[in-house]
Amino acid sequence: MTARASVPGLSKSPVLRRLAGIGACVIAVFAYSSTVASASSSPPAGATTSAAARTASTGTTLPGTKCPVFPADNIWNTKVTALPVDSHSKAWLKMMDAGGTYLHPDYGPGGGKKTPYGIPYVVVSPGQALVAVKFEYASQSDKGPYPFSASTPIEGGQSASGDRHAIMVDPKTCKLYELYQAHYKPHGKSTAGSGAIWSLTSNKLRPAGWTSADAAGLPILPGLVSYAEVMSGHIDHAIRFTAQTSDEAYLWPARHEAGAGKNANYPPMGARFRLNASFSLSKSQCASACQTVITAMKQYGLILADNGSNWYFQGTTTSSWTYTMVNQLKQIPAREFVAVNESSLECFPNSGQARQTGAPDHGCPPSS
Repeated sequence: MTARASVPGLSKSPVLRRLAGIGACVIAVFAYSSTVASASSSPPAGATTSAAARTASTGTTLPGTKCPVFPADNIWNTKVTALPVDSHSKAWLKMMDAGGTYLHPDYGPGGGKKTPYGIPYVVVSPGQALVAVKFEYASQSDKGPYPFSASTPIEGGQSASGDRHAIMVDPKTCKLYELYQAHYKPHGKSTAGSGAIWSLTSNKLRPAGWTSADAAGLPILPGLVSYAEVMSGHIDHAIRFTAQTSDEAYLWPARHEAGAGKNANYPPMGARFRLNASFSLSKSQCASACQTVITAMKQYGLILADNGSNWYFQGTTTSSWTYTMVNQLKQIPAREFVAVNESSLECFPNSGQARQTGAPDHGCPPSS
């Protein structure tokens, strides 16, 4: 895979990061299925329950748990087929070299059966011990503790030198734990670059300006392509991807920037891109698994979540991926995408709840 330079913590401190992925020790592999964001007010008290604490039954269930991968009305789980094209679309595409680039799945069998590419995650046992983690970017990290152990799958493998993401889900509490540059050490000596904790039943976002285990301050898990959902024929969420250079700004639902400078021609973190509905590949070029990903890109699109190689999109780690499955996806030209303006979907600045077409808004104020 290609080396990626990005920063999930403080955007002024470059860190070399690399997506590699592993296959060993993965207990569960899944990846569920425009105005600049600000630090303005949270949902009013009367809307808190519906906007940020929806029940687990409202979202698609994470395999191996009874937990949703965030509520059904979360922005990750919301279609963008009807959204208008963003006024910056042409400029952003040009900066990401869309005219001469094809999409690249940043997962697959390339590393072999023991170390396939991708980002792994684990559903921990209810009795998993919680440990303290010391963070490089402590001021923007959730203190924890975390269900982190010597057996937790690490992106790239236990000896990796890249991003070293570690993603853990507690099935009892439905909490999602994510670490960047994770290094487990016994006796309370574990370290990480940054860390974030989410409730999978809530739409609550991180504080404005905060990173996560990702540069955009977003969770990683809901944006990954998983083998299980590809084989089911349905991907019901947006997909995370990377761009080489980004603006010093971020758009809702992102919470953090990692830009190279203030330049509106660069895409900001959180920018949403949609594959043109007219684009198609024949079944001989693109089998059913490939068609499933293409459909998701038309309906839910891509969310810019990190700096890295242009138009690389991420998926989970599993030895089940085949070269055919990933190679067919390399036929999608980036020029067939447009950036869309999703500001009309925002209910509250500090919530990931999105307005749903033809459905109750559950406390979301009327759109202007």
